[in-house]
Amino acid sequence: MNILNIKKLKVLLWVYCIIIAFSSLQANAQNAENEGVKRLQRAIFIFNFAQQVGWENLNTKKKFRIGVLGPDRTILDLRAIAQRRKIHGQSVEITRLQHVKDVDGVHLLYVNNKYSYSIEYLLNKISGKNILLISEDYNFNTSMINMVNVGDSFEYEINEERILKERFTITPSLKKYAITSSEKWKRLYQFTEKTLSKVQEDKNKQEAKLKDKERQIQFQKDTITGQLEKIYSKEDEIDERNKRIKKLYTQNEFQKKKYEEKLALERELESNIQKQISYIKYQQQQIKDSNEEIKDQQEFLERQKDKIERQETVLSQQDVKIKSQEKITLLLIALATLAFGVSFFIYRGYQNKKKYNKELALKNKAFYKQSIILEAKNKELEQFAYIASHDLQEPLNTISSFIDLLAEDYKESFDDVGKESLNFIKDASVRMKKLIDALLEYSRLGRSKDYTSVDCNTVIFELKNDLKNRIERTGAKINVKDLPVVKGAEIELRLLFQNLISNGIKFCHADVTPEVTINCIKKEDPENISNEFWEFSVKDNGIGIPKKHQERIFAIFQRLHSRDQYEGTGIGLAHCKKIVESHGGTIWLSSNEEEGTTFYFTIPCS
Repeated sequence: MNILNIKKLKVLLWVYCIIIAFSSLQANAQNAENEGVKRLQRAIFIFNFAQQVGWENLNTKKKFRIGVLGPDRTILDLRAIAQRRKIHGQSVEITRLQHVKDVDGVHLLYVNNKYSYSIEYLLNKISGKNILLISEDYNFNTSMINMVNVGDSFEYEINEERILKERFTITPSLKKYAITSSEKWKRLYQFTEKTLSKVQEDKNKQEAKLKDKERQIQFQKDTITGQLEKIYSKEDEIDERNKRIKKLYTQNEFQKKKYEEKLALERELESNIQKQISYIKYQQQQIKDSNEEIKDQQEFLERQKDKIERQETVLSQQDVKIKSQEKITLLLIALATLAFGVSFFIYRGYQNKKKYNKELALKNKAFYKQSIILEAKNKELEQFAYIASHDLQEPLNTISSFIDLLAEDYKESFDDVGKESLNFIKDASVRMKKLIDALLEYSRLGRSKDYTSVDCNTVIFELKNDLKNRIERTGAKINVKDLPVVKGAEIELRLLFQNLISNGIKFCHADVTPEVTINCIKKEDPENISNEFWEFSVKDNGIGIPKKHQERIFAIFQRLHSRDQYEGTGIGLAHCKKIVESHGGTIWLSSNEEEGTTFYFTIPCS
């Protein structure tokens, strides 16, 4: 019974070994199957790319040729697909190219980064030859179409500029599913590398555990084999004894006729039987001892099994600790990577700053030259202002004096047409004088840089007193919210508010009571949050400004209405624009016809 148990144990041991070997072969077969599927996917991707790209000279060739650079096994999958598929209606020929110098006469070239071919050298080699380059696992935006391994499949990106430069055309679907961001490509590439590293680590751990189990099973197998050999040896001895007894019994049959010999044989046989019985008893004792020894071995195996289970528990606990250590290690690697990235960005910022400083130096030189030119222009403008204030006004005053003299002394000598002409000339000379004065005033604006703290509330209060007659005559309402104290030229800011308030009162229908509302809020510069500015708004309920005229109203001497409708020189808003810009701000408006106008302008806080 014990021998049968041992035989059963041996059979179970061999069955266990066969199961382990079968599992290993099945895992290898599964890996081989996955690799085969991915190779087929790679070949299908290449065929699909070729089908979605257009060649300008494709119709001149009888076959579509695809070249594979290096000893890549992808050529076998491409040849298999080429027997079933065509590209642009043409049969496909697959060619292996061993060296870059051999690249010629193909429509499409495939290269894998694992063979270390220089992508720049390849691009120079195929430039102008109308060859589409498809690469795998190269850096982002280096070739024309670049594939990257992602798990059991692929992603791709296209360099549209390089493709169009080589006179290819591409379908919208090819661009739709391509990766378009270098950051996204980089994250995808890093994720793939981490995934592969994690899978390799898990595989190594599983292989180490499997080898440890195999060593334990081999030890148990060797122990059991030794015990079986001892048992087989004892069985051989028993078989030998049985053969001897059978031989003696056979001899006794042949000597039955001789009584004495038979008696002697019986005695001898009895003696032998006694010996055999003694030997059998001895053998039984040996078997019993062997059984006890086997029992002890089984108990030892049970203890070994318990010990192995305890060791597996310890290993599991150690695995948990190792995983914790791995997490800490990964965290440290992430911190180191972050530190490297920060250092890289700081270094790149330094390089950019250095580059920008060079560009700034060049721009400063250009600004310096421009400032010299502007200074000369300003001198010319000052000279023009001097001429306008003296040389132009002197003949204008002479004309005005002679017109007054003619109107006073020779008034009766002119008929009605002559008198009307004298009035037109006098009005024109007065208008000319106003224009010259306005032009002089415009040229003087922005020269004063002696800025002081100006309380805008005080400025508006004084303006309301200056415009008291006009306000009472029109019944206008001036609404002022709490305004800030700004840095600027008080006289120019006063002129700015005066022009905007006067326009709000003047450009209003006769049957409408003018209403002007002045407000101000503090804002931050979106490009530089450390810079703050005041944004003023002057809103009226006047006639509004048509969209087509809003771009030119800040130009000098621009009028939208005749002088019979609204008086003025048309230079007021030009004054406003120059005052705001000389203070470092901007001015704009929002208006709809017959709905009023809101003028906005900014003044820096510092």
